[in-house]
Amino acid sequence: MVRAGYGATVQDLGRPGLAALGVGRSGAADRGALRLANRLVGNPEDAAGLEMPLGGVELAFRRAATCALAGADCPAWVDGRPVGPRTPLAVPAGARLRIGTPGRGLRAYLAVRGGLDVPAVLGSRATDTLAGLGPQRLTAGQLLPVGTAATGWPAAEHAPRRDRTGPLVLHVVPGPRDDWFTPAALRTLCGEPYTVTADSDRVGMRLDGPVLERARSGELPSEGMVGGALQVPPSGRPILFLADHPVTGGYPVIAVVRRADLDAAAQARPGDVLHFRLEGRPDGRPG
Repeated sequence: MVRAGYGATVQDLGRPGLAALGVGRSGAADRGALRLANRLVGNPEDAAGLEMPLGGVELAFRRAATCALAGADCPAWVDGRPVGPRTPLAVPAGARLRIGTPGRGLRAYLAVRGGLDVPAVLGSRATDTLAGLGPQRLTAGQLLPVGTAATGWPAAEHAPRRDRTGPLVLHVVPGPRDDWFTPAALRTLCGEPYTVTADSDRVGMRLDGPVLERARSGELPSEGMVGGALQVPPSGRPILFLADHPVTGGYPVIAVVRRADLDAAAQARPGDVLHFRLEGRPDGRPG
């Protein structure tokens, strides 16, 4: 690795089923993007690849390899020759792959045919930045071994993408502690825009917007948390939990973003505006 960008990590699909032991799932923040990149090079969908927030990565290949980029569309070059996303890329031995900064979106994913063969921890090669499990964040000069996970080739050589138009809308269901808030709070959450702040990472994103007023004061005993939980600290402004979220938390959860929307949430970058809509309601707002 010549340059590690803004905090590139190795990710697969994580460590499911270990929350009772205090181990979160972790894995790719945009799971669909990693799956797609792996399919394009003939890997199993859970093979380990690179997650690259804001790109800025450069790799030198000792051996010829086949790669694919997915997620946020980053400009990319193989030895100075422009290459496109969501298609298999042949990288000759000795060549360099340079990945630029995306114009929109946050996290790009790189799959290499065979998968990245770093040591697994608790059955996964994912880097959990909160728990400190798995490989460390990548650094310049690091050698990344490639495995033999590939099993075949996909039927298509390019995966088209339908770009989102309009604002980012995340669908929610009421949370387990929505009764700790006033009835107006859920209407506010689902009726007003929120902005992603710079205080955001793989653990979660802090949002700026209208305060969500509490109906109950006092402390809440720590309880289980899931990805997509909208936890509300004393400031009244929600935090959306992402891939490396803690398995327990002590602030009330007003709502939970549905799993199908978490990939899109993981591509939101500071300054982006989010809109929440209540699942199952035609107007997306509570009654």
